[in-house]
Amino acid sequence: MRRREFIMTLGGAAAAWPLAARAQQAILPVVGFLSGSTPELYTKRLAAFREGLNETGYSEGRNVAIDYRWAEGQFDRLPAMAADLIRLNVAVIFSQTDAGTYAAKAMTTTIPIVFSNAGDPVRAGLVASLNRPGGNITGVTFFGVDSGPKRLSQLLELVPDAALIALLMDENNAEAAVDRSQIEEAARTLGRRLIVLNARTASDIDAAFVSIVQARADALLVAPGAFFAIHRNQIIALAARHAIPASYADLENADSGGLICYGSNLVDAHRRAGVYVGRILKGDKPGDLPVDRATKVELVINLRTAKALGIAIPQALLVVADEVIE
Repeated sequence: MRRREFIMTLGGAAAAWPLAARAQQAILPVVGFLSGSTPELYTKRLAAFREGLNETGYSEGRNVAIDYRWAEGQFDRLPAMAADLIRLNVAVIFSQTDAGTYAAKAMTTTIPIVFSNAGDPVRAGLVASLNRPGGNITGVTFFGVDSGPKRLSQLLELVPDAALIALLMDENNAEAAVDRSQIEEAARTLGRRLIVLNARTASDIDAAFVSIVQARADALLVAPGAFFAIHRNQIIALAARHAIPASYADLENADSGGLICYGSNLVDAHRRAGVYVGRILKGDKPGDLPVDRATKVELVINLRTAKALGIAIPQALLVVADEVIE
């Protein structure tokens, strides 16, 4: 074969391979993965989601494709990302963020949606009922997991002389008002003062810590929510810099140096959401799948952080902890 003919043949074969690959991928069902977070902060939850898919017989790249959309903390991007997944006509949308779930539901009544939702999905208008969601949406909810008062009491076991507690909140969180009311009532019952600080941006978090230090707060409660999960490293670093004992609702914060974490196991919730996505791919209707309520809460303690703060963890807490990081 002449050199020119060889090059033309080789070029044609190279062009054909991507077409073949795209054709093979096109026959796979595609799951749209909508997250307000980043891949770097989502490693455990993403692995758990894939595990749930595997439990129903689906493996990414083998018999299902996943199209990821990461908002990287810019929640205003989620509606456009949801619209893009709907335009691509994915088989199912999994939404890890409340804002993404609301956006997707407003845009489609035909593509199934599986959510991971912190608030009451019935009150939010996402489903008709928990047992019979109806429509094209179902998922996993943490509604009813009222961990705020318990986290306050645990924090006071670590810092028994704490008179002033700071509460860092995100007003955009669906359950912010409920969390605040419960924690305020618990603080009154325990005879402690509470200052409430709201944050909606990274600079708000910096400003909140300035206020915490100026007020000489003895300890900090960080409310649950996607926004604080995105900014966990910033919050944990500021708490360490100012030597403020802090409690978190997101269990994964303990891996990053958070002192004490008490809340729902969001990693396992994503596994369960993956199972629901797999069941829908197999033919189950989302409206017939009851909303899965994540009611179990876990306690994780970071002994390294406690040592750095000069805090001795009571044996009573160590005994009941689900995980202790040494």
